[in-house]
Formats: sequence, C-alpha cells, structure tokens
Amino acid sequence: MTTHDFIFCDTAMRALPSGALYLPDHDTLCISDLHLGKSERMARRGGALLPPYENRDTLERLDQDLNTLNPARVICLGDSFDDDEAELNMPEDIRLWIVRMIAGRNWIWITGNHDPGPVSIGGTYLAEVEVAGLTFRHIAQTEASAEISGHYHPKFRINGAGPARAAFVYDDTRLILPAYGTFTGGLNAASAPLRGLFSGTPIAVLTGKRAIAVPVT
Repeated sequence: MTTHDFIFCDTAMRALPSGALYLPDHDTLCISDLHLGKSERMARRGGALLPPYENRDTLERLDQDLNTLNPARVICLGDSFDDDEAELNMPEDIRLWIVRMIAGRNWIWITGNHDPGPVSIGGTYLAEVEVAGLTFRHIAQTEASAEISGHYHPKFRINGAGPARAAFVYDDTRLILPAYGTFTGGLNAASAPLRGLFSGTPIAVLTGKRAIAVPVT
C-alpha cells in the first residue's frame, strides 16, 4: 500500500505519498503550504536565487492528485502563496493552470501568515472551516482538538537515519500536514515547538514514493 489509511477523530483519513490528505467519506482533498512564487519572491527581495520551477513542479503533483481522486472539495491550509506580491506576479500560464484546477470544485483557501488577501483566481477565502466536526486552519492552536492544520512543515527520519522526509504528524486530537510545495524547508517533528503540540507518542507519516508511518520518539 502506498498510502497510509487511518482514523482521526472518528473520520477516515488517507495520507498520500505526495503530502496531500484525502477524506474519502467527504470527498475532500486537503493540502498545505504550497508557497507558490517562492523563487520569485526570494529574487525580488534579494535573497538566494532558486531555479524558477517550483510553481510547475508543485502544480504537476497537485494535478496528479486531482486527476486520481477528482475531489468535490479542496482545502488549502494556508501559505498557498509565498507573499502578497507572489500571487500578483504569477505568470499567466500558471494562473490559468490554477483556475482550471478550481473549476467545478468547492475550493477553499485558508488564510496563512504568508498569504495575500482574497485572490483573483477563484475559490473561497476563509480564516478556517469546519468539515465533519473537524476544524481546518493554518496554525495549530494550543487548546484546540479535532484540528487539522499546517504551518510547521514537519519532517522526520526513520530511526534517526537517512534523509528527513516531509511528514504528517498526528495524535488522537491533532493532525498537522507537511508542506506540499517544492522548495519548502521543514521542522523536525521531534523538536520544539512542534513536538510540544502533541500528547503521548504521535505518529509521523513520511512522504515520498510511499507513505510510511512511524512513532515520533
């Protein structure tokens, strides 16, 4: 099995190797931290120059997930764009690509700490949204439960060896998604402040060719 299927707060979940989360009983695909336009933003602000291909690479993977699952609803958990100007400076072919993805779907952009105001390419822009008794937001809240969020870009490695891989992290009440976008860094799931958000021994689901679930110890 290339996916990791599990139950979170009485709801069936499917963690995909791409870093997307699918709720089969609600035909909902959830992704986080696309950071579209990161290479353009870094060049504009005088930072390190990155190959300007992250938009295309990110959208190709997302297109594949959408074509495979054809979800009725898509929730983007914030930081979909790297800053206010990234959306405005987006090449027209990339903009039209996103418009085509949105067409015919209930597409929800959750506000992130990098994001612009309401985007001009369609979809609904919200601070958070509730589906099946679960709250979807960008940044985890300390006292929250039945919560799905992003922001931290969690990563983990098996038995402390090998390369760290972007990972989902969850316990009984909280689920944090990996960053879906190309050129996004990450935070070790076992380090503060990320580890402190979870109780007991949370599970990390590593992404890659297949989703692998391991305890965060």
